Amino acid sequence: MVDLLIKNGTIITANDTYKANIGVTGGKISVITTERIEAKKVIDASGKIVLPGAIDVHTHLQMPFGGTVSADSYEAGTRAAACGGVTTVFDFALQKKGNGLIQTAEERMALCKPQACVDYAFHLAITDFTKEVVEEIETAVAYGIPSFKVFMVYKKEGLMVNDAEICTALEKSKEVGALISVHAENPDLIDSRIAKYLEEGKTSAWYHYMSRPEFVEAEADKRAIHWAQSVDAPLYIVHLANKEGVEAVETAKAKGYKVYAETCPQYLYFNSEVYKREDGRSFVCSPPIKGEESRIKLWEALLDGTIDTVATDHCPFQSYEKDWGKDNFTKIPNGCMGIENMYPYLLSEANKGNIPFNRVVEVCSTNPAKIFGCKTKGNIACGYDADLVIYDKDIDFTITQEKMHSDVDHTIWEGVSLKGYPVMTLLRGSIVYKDGEFIGVPGAGQFLKRARLY
Repeated sequence: MVDLLIKNGTIITANDTYKANIGVTGGKISVITTERIEAKKVIDASGKIVLPGAIDVHTHLQMPFGGTVSADSYEAGTRAAACGGVTTVFDFALQKKGNGLIQTAEERMALCKPQACVDYAFHLAITDFTKEVVEEIETAVAYGIPSFKVFMVYKKEGLMVNDAEICTALEKSKEVGALISVHAENPDLIDSRIAKYLEEGKTSAWYHYMSRPEFVEAEADKRAIHWAQSVDAPLYIVHLANKEGVEAVETAKAKGYKVYAETCPQYLYFNSEVYKREDGRSFVCSPPIKGEESRIKLWEALLDGTIDTVATDHCPFQSYEKDWGKDNFTKIPNGCMGIENMYPYLLSEANKGNIPFNRVVEVCSTNPAKIFGCKTKGNIACGYDADLVIYDKDIDFTITQEKMHSDVDHTIWEGVSLKGYPVMTLLRGSIVYKDGEFIGVPGAGQFLKRARLY
């Protein structure tokens, strides 16, 4: 007898679509069969789809930035995640000057552990690049955090590392089986363009985009790829948003290099015209949402396999904080929401016939698990965690801020209509979301200790 039976659903994984019953024992998938199973508890998924929970590998919860802190605490952000079918989040532990990497991880862990409503892992963001920190990369891998981020931008904010340091990090990552991700934009181009627009009195949200347009990101994408190729180390490009950068990834992959590309739902749905809207400041994020040509190219790359993952870069701020920059775009805290919208949006696109359901599972769940070493996540198979989403294809759902479950007072997704919507999320066999309501428990999420990645 199993603890839980999910019966009569259509199971969709990255590779297969079939009807079967799923038995769960001790939080793990213990049997998948078309035969009858005795169970203590039964969920009837007749007429519905059963999917692996999504893994959002790019979030910024409770992150100090832009003179404030991102609006979602670990509890609020992971609660919203659960309600959007996300059962694992990766947050960035941002190193402070003078602090070590393990110290950085443990400080974030202390914040996250009592609040997390879903399972969680960390990437370590290196901002104070010393010889001691380079050596600690190997220690962090042994600790269970084999993924790291470096910023090619935010020089004035003290987050950026220089080109030589990035190359050193790539070389070290190859040695210890870690993965380096980069936020790729050119800081000098951005700073010079910002100064020009401010001097000309051009201060609306549109000039956030104009100060860091396509070529500003593309140049940095190419630079990072070139270094990774030169030292023969894997590279992960976060929030890729521009056509030329996609083409650079295509070229690198064709040559056999391990270059992984992530994009975000806001880049797939919106284009730069949003910055001309009255609420354009709400869409300010970095890299900014790009032009229609880039949006189309990102969709092509998503469909043909060039894009490996979709994640959110969830880093929301309250509307009054966004209003700090209504007369000066440089004062707008950078970041948008999306942790509750990613999976429903892409599944809706699948339901509309624009992308295969299997491909959505691949980029939102299976690939993130494989790339970042989540051994028991990202698939529906025996031995895997019972992180499952039950999806109703027949629901018509319009996104409004009132229906969302984070602490943010607005959403860039306001009014977007979706075909189909998740009706239940299970975390290791326990229901955490059902029919529009969060019913999980803060603190139930577990830290995912990961091993070296290759």
